[in-house]
Amino acid sequence: MRIFLLNSFLFGLAFCSFMSCDSRLQKKYITSCSFPEGATIEEKVRMAAHVVPSERQLEWQKMEKTCFICYGINTFTDREWGTGKEDPSLFNPTALDAGQWVRTAKDAGMKMILLTCKHHDGFCLWPSAYTDFSVKSTPWKDGKGDLVREVADACKEYGLKFAVYLSPWDMNHPDYGTERYNDFFVNQLTELLTQYGRVDEVWFDGACGEGPNGKKQVYDFKRYYEVIRRLQPEAVIAVMGPDVRWVGTESGYGRDTEWSVIPASANSLKDIAESSQQEAGSGTFLPEGDKQKKDLGSRKLLTDAKGVIWYPSEVDVSIRPGWYYHAKQDSLVKSPQKLIDIYYSSVGKNSLLLLNLPPDKRGLIHENDIRSLQGMTRILNETFRNNLLESAQLSSVDAALFTDGVLETYWQGNGENDAIEISFDKKQLFDRLLLQENITEGQRIEDFALECWMDNQWKVVAEGTTIGYKRILRFDPVETEKVRIVIRQSRDLPQVSEIGVYKASKEEVD
Repeated sequence: MRIFLLNSFLFGLAFCSFMSCDSRLQKKYITSCSFPEGATIEEKVRMAAHVVPSERQLEWQKMEKTCFICYGINTFTDREWGTGKEDPSLFNPTALDAGQWVRTAKDAGMKMILLTCKHHDGFCLWPSAYTDFSVKSTPWKDGKGDLVREVADACKEYGLKFAVYLSPWDMNHPDYGTERYNDFFVNQLTELLTQYGRVDEVWFDGACGEGPNGKKQVYDFKRYYEVIRRLQPEAVIAVMGPDVRWVGTESGYGRDTEWSVIPASANSLKDIAESSQQEAGSGTFLPEGDKQKKDLGSRKLLTDAKGVIWYPSEVDVSIRPGWYYHAKQDSLVKSPQKLIDIYYSSVGKNSLLLLNLPPDKRGLIHENDIRSLQGMTRILNETFRNNLLESAQLSSVDAALFTDGVLETYWQGNGENDAIEISFDKKQLFDRLLLQENITEGQRIEDFALECWMDNQWKVVAEGTTIGYKRILRFDPVETEKVRIVIRQSRDLPQVSEIGVYKASKEEVD
């Protein structure tokens, strides 16, 4: 049985005030929803179930793992944060190879490189026409180098997406703290978005300290967003932006219950609706509230909400204790097993993993970092190589439905006693369960369990709350001929796209 997109789409159209009816049917995306006055909690829950990602958000989520490259003047001063007063002549990598960065990320299964084109110190990795505090004032390549171009070109060569980090905080520029600085920032943003081909993500953080004149800046984020949407309409904007939110910690660990659909204020929904009349998903949504809370999207929070928005989670973490390279941390690189734990706690909990690999003063990713990445990749490949479902039997649906890698093909429950029963031809040993929802029609499942047939009865082996794009459960090894996945609560008819049953690599669990 194959069920395709749109068979349960129409309910959401009746209530969601994001696009006109015609454009909704064309785009198939309703990324935010205002609740009608007097809506019951049951109505709000079902409306929330029909909020979905925009096309750019969906493509972003499918990457699963991306690479942060923190590199700049801090690499050569051995600091995490600069001051804006550094001597540019310090920047002089001796063997810089952007291709090595991209190959390393690609070999580890990462789909995009995010480069710190300018950090808080204001030093630019491209020869900006608007400041001399950049690579053009360094001895590297006699001031003729452009590191942003080298990374962008390497991404094209090896088939990875390219993204830019541009810090709004600038400790160097004399106009910081005045409206003229917003003009300067837009000019730099325009350079990055027009000179290097396609940009798939623009990453802003929320840091806002003092500039060289002792003033703080009022960032014109809405103006920044407008520039991005006009020049790079396919790019997602993270994490001070409308498309992607920060998970709330730099530890690498996400929530056990991670909703991609979260409440938004009436003002934010109004901004989104107004700026989205010309293009779906182009709203100027600013992050609100405490995004570090354990609960961001439960029924309890929907009770008083005015509406909801699709706002997925990104988990950022560095492979080292610091974000920039420090030789004293060469022995402190996270182990393959630690990286695997982070993978399960980010990608395996409905988030995207942004893993930082800071190149050293040579301009290369260090051997210790590569060795650890290779170990992580080897373990993941071994663990997820053999999906036991591929040789299993299901009572009412072809098992291939759950192993085709397509979100839009799925099993749909009827809302009562929903369960997917799986039988193996012999007893199988496993300790990992992977599930994916068809998020192209919304995130719906609130509570589920894995039950195994043991001692002539069904026993709960593992359980979870949200699934979303991907959920992976770890549990003690069990051996059985029969399992079932029970959907215990869902906001609307549950839609399960992918199922994987695996035995972890011995290297992972040792």
